[in-house]
Amino acid sequence: MTADMVDTADGGAVGPRGTAGAPRHAVSGAAGRPRWAPGEHILWRYRDNAAGDRIHICRPVTVVQDTEELLAVWMAPGTSCVKPVIADGTPVHREPLTTRYTRPRRTVRDHWFGAGVLKLARPGDPWSVWLFWERGWRFKNWYVNLEEPHRRWAGGVDSQDHFLDICVYPDRHWEWRDEDEFAQAQRDGLMTAGQAAGVRAAGRAAVARIAAWEGPFGDGWESWRPDPAWPVPPLPEHWDRFPQTGDHATGTRADRAPEGLR
Repeated sequence: MTADMVDTADGGAVGPRGTAGAPRHAVSGAAGRPRWAPGEHILWRYRDNAAGDRIHICRPVTVVQDTEELLAVWMAPGTSCVKPVIADGTPVHREPLTTRYTRPRRTVRDHWFGAGVLKLARPGDPWSVWLFWERGWRFKNWYVNLEEPHRRWAGGVDSQDHFLDICVYPDRHWEWRDEDEFAQAQRDGLMTAGQAAGVRAAGRAAVARIAAWEGPFGDGWESWRPDPAWPVPPLPEHWDRFPQTGDHATGTRADRAPEGLR
């Protein structure tokens, strides 16, 4: 996950080619698994790699589609979010690589700049796929963010970034990204050799899907557009609430969403 994507600044189901309305209620899927309706606001969060009991990235997003096969969410331009910085305020991506993961950090509130991002995650996949556009909706690229499979809770989804990523371009060629950060994270003890091997294997599986041009790459999501009536979701006061055991959705129960997400 690149750190330079954020900079300091103060219905029914919908297919990939259409917009959606915004009914404000949750629905249920198979086996009673909680599902969110198009237009609902949830949190897309990542746990700190050094302190797994702490949320250090939080982005409010709007649900586009939530089925047994796919969760699609939209992060609008200007969204208020939370990101990590070095304790002295230095942006993480500007810290030298040798000390990037060892210097103390803190979290700050910020805003997502530039165009919005469509994020797609299939249950159980150790990655999510992000779609980026230039201004004026000129499609830029897909970004495969290798990460822990998402865990659902009533207020959103939680994951942990695995450093290594893949960029996929409209002409279908691809390239590894952030291999230097992936190697440094291993040197700094944030990932064991076995875990790193698993991440590489996940990356190869993603590359196989890219080579076959399977979903979501061949599903037409680059032609999707958000409903212009959707408001930018707020960052709730308790954005860092950490679900207790049993809070993550397992198909049987989920806790209530934090204030501001209901």
